Amino acid sequence: MNQTILFNLPLNSTSFGNISFLIARMLFESEKTDNPIKCNIIPIGPVQLDTQDKLPPEFNTWLNLKIIKSLENYKKSDPCFRLWHLNGSAESIGSQQTLLSFYELDRPTKVELNIASNNNTVFTSKYTNQVFDNFGVTTKYLAPAFDDYNFYDTKRKYHGDGRIVFGVFGKAEKRKCHFKIIQSWIKKYGNNVKYALQCSIWNNFLNPQQNNALFGQMVNGNKPFNVEFYPWHDKNSKYNDFINSNNIAIGMSGGESIDLPVLHSVGLGKHAVILNAHAYKDWANNENAILVNPTGKEPAADGMFFRENDIYNVGSIFSWNEEEFIFGIEQAVKRFESNPINVNGLKIQQEHTKEKFLENIIKLTTE
Repeated sequence: MNQTILFNLPLNSTSFGNISFLIARMLFESEKTDNPIKCNIIPIGPVQLDTQDKLPPEFNTWLNLKIIKSLENYKKSDPCFRLWHLNGSAESIGSQQTLLSFYELDRPTKVELNIASNNNTVFTSKYTNQVFDNFGVTTKYLAPAFDDYNFYDTKRKYHGDGRIVFGVFGKAEKRKCHFKIIQSWIKKYGNNVKYALQCSIWNNFLNPQQNNALFGQMVNGNKPFNVEFYPWHDKNSKYNDFINSNNIAIGMSGGESIDLPVLHSVGLGKHAVILNAHAYKDWANNENAILVNPTGKEPAADGMFFRENDIYNVGSIFSWNEEEFIFGIEQAVKRFESNPINVNGLKIQQEHTKEKFLENIIKLTTE
């Protein structure tokens, strides 16, 4: 490739950061080949390497030098790939900007529509593409990647008592339906020694007291012995351990752009109960998961991340029936008991490779 691409990425400890580091590591590896990708990298915000504990020793030096050289040499006329929120992407450092963003609702505001229309905007959800198309703005689709740098089978046995372990993921908030998921599960399996629920839902936007108060509310102040809430996993290797320690992933969020933890869980051969809606439909199917159909929609407003009458993040999320969810987890248990490995889930690793991801980014940015 003769063209130089400018990558504008948040290299931090968030999920945005994990995707950005995936891209940066592939660019790093490309420079060792006979046909390196010509690129510049300018970070959005400070570079945070603390969660990335599986980086090659020489990566940090390469990245620092790459950023300095990029600031010395970049041209606004070069095609630019930016990974960021719609909120904050009215600005650009390149005149030809492709924006990969994430949107979970169904009623984009005039501000969001205008920002999307002034970029070559890409989403990792065909549902979101359709939402924006319904409002007159055409966007493009980019299939997500399985990050095999950070997520892999540890081959470890985490529980020696034969329990079946469910996993819940993502920062605690209304959109992800954590209250309903956890309370429904407790009704079915609370204090049953055969089952356990592990919740990695620490919200770094809240302080420890607020997180613990939320967890207490989720169990109505009476936590069963087989429900566990985990603190923030400050390293990707620890998060990979958490994913590996579960048998069945729960993906019942009312709105997602990908849901990386559930995608990686299924890709690692974990069984799953997944809402048949929004971005889940792009990679979850009846073969690799138990699907639960939504029953309607409800307002996403939570007074914290989503507010009515704001200029960003307004709209609804999908709702679902508790009885159908419980039936779904019963079916997932049957699948697990039939074969602990979700063989069809493993196909995600071949279908959503990081190589295809970067190839599609380059195509979308330069076409």
